Amino acid sequence: MEYTHRQRLQVISGILLCILLAAIDQTVVIPAVPAIAAGLHGFAHLSWVVTAYLLTSTATTPLYGRLSDQFGRRQTLIPSIALFVLASCVCATAQTLPWLIAGRALQGVGGGGLMAIAQAAIADVVSPRERGKYQAYMAGTWGVASTAGPVVGGWVTDHLSWQWIFWFNVPLGLAALVLSQIGLRQLRTVPRGGRIDYEGAALLTGAVTAFLIGLSWGGRSYPWLSLPVIGVFLGGAALIGALWRWEARAAVPLLPMRLFGNASFVQLVGVGFLTALAMFAAIFLLPLFFQLVYRANAAQSGWDIMPFMIASTIGAYAAGQVARHTGRTRSLLAGGLAVGTAGFLLLGLLPRSTPLGLVVFNCFVMGLGIGFVLPSNLVAVQNAASRHDVGAATATLLLLRAMGGAFGATIAGAVLLLRLGGRIDASGQAARTMAANPALPAAFHDAFLVAAGFALLGLIAALRVEDTPLRETVATEGTDTVEAEPDPAPIGH
Repeated sequence: MEYTHRQRLQVISGILLCILLAAIDQTVVIPAVPAIAAGLHGFAHLSWVVTAYLLTSTATTPLYGRLSDQFGRRQTLIPSIALFVLASCVCATAQTLPWLIAGRALQGVGGGGLMAIAQAAIADVVSPRERGKYQAYMAGTWGVASTAGPVVGGWVTDHLSWQWIFWFNVPLGLAALVLSQIGLRQLRTVPRGGRIDYEGAALLTGAVTAFLIGLSWGGRSYPWLSLPVIGVFLGGAALIGALWRWEARAAVPLLPMRLFGNASFVQLVGVGFLTALAMFAAIFLLPLFFQLVYRANAAQSGWDIMPFMIASTIGAYAAGQVARHTGRTRSLLAGGLAVGTAGFLLLGLLPRSTPLGLVVFNCFVMGLGIGFVLPSNLVAVQNAASRHDVGAATATLLLLRAMGGAFGATIAGAVLLLRLGGRIDASGQAARTMAANPALPAAFHDAFLVAAGFALLGLIAALRVEDTPLRETVATEGTDTVEAEPDPAPIGH
């Protein structure tokens, strides 16, 4: 079957709201955390409002990828959206903090399928080389969600209540349910069936749980080198080893080990992990940097970081257009990571007297570089995988990106804590006291230099990737490869 331009747009429009829901739910709740703490009278375990969603969405992402490969995109996406909407109602009606945490965990189980299946569905109808034509839609949706999430969350919390953050997911989710049902009907589905790898899913969930608990405990509940923190990390490593052994002999593995026999695939998912690590380190550090070093208030720091987020969206769209015309991605990966590395280095080396405008401009350029990497990395991973494993390959990359993001924010915070010898608190009197600490600028410089080191590792990995031409055929859900039909009008010019 050949997909026309109109059919491709129907599929993409059917999943844009899924991408919006997945992106915005990662940030919209952050400004509401203090209000949630006050409303539910719980501060001790408040971080699990964010961690519970991250835990379950990260752990279920590869499971959804494999399920969609086996049973079809639409058949797997519809239940995940329905579960996400149901869980949003659970969160909105929460009367206690454990109730809300349980709702967020359930929401993550549904949310894990939104991005993984949406990205795999795009690969079903648009060839890797032609995907740049449609990058404006995906990049624009992600950009709007990532930049508007904290603003919308703060406004809703101030003018309505934090519960409305979750209630708004209901109409959006129902709209996504209808649109995806219509759009994904265009896909030619040839379900392969087979046994679901529940053992692999359990081992992966246990490993991710152990690592995220270690990240949550380290430097907060226990010192980083304490026995509980080291113990959970070792437990997570042991579960990863058990997962590797199990997946190597499973009949229908959750994470096909044959993917990791492809050197280009391994290098590309490594690039994704390291890029996400550096990016989330920046997202964590920059608002604090502007507030504590440049004495901006919370609202102003949000405006100061916005150029970084907008630039990443611009870079993502530009990268899609370049990939479409050149048919290759390695130069985009290497160039973007080179720019990102240089940006982090400048943030780590510029003196405290540097004008704020110059720092913001540097962040804008750095965001362009990172924006070049993210979509190029995804397309290259899907291009490196066989058509039977596109869903699993996409989910594996998204899993490692999520883990990289968690590690990035945590490592950046740990560097600041080590230099300052105390807890980071950017509110009220604590912020003014910390801002007067003469070691503060140096602490941020060290954290930015550590992020530059990870970006440099990503650059080295990108340079080692084989510069394989992008396929001009789409990865269908069945067993046949379908030739991509050229479209009459470029999109986004």
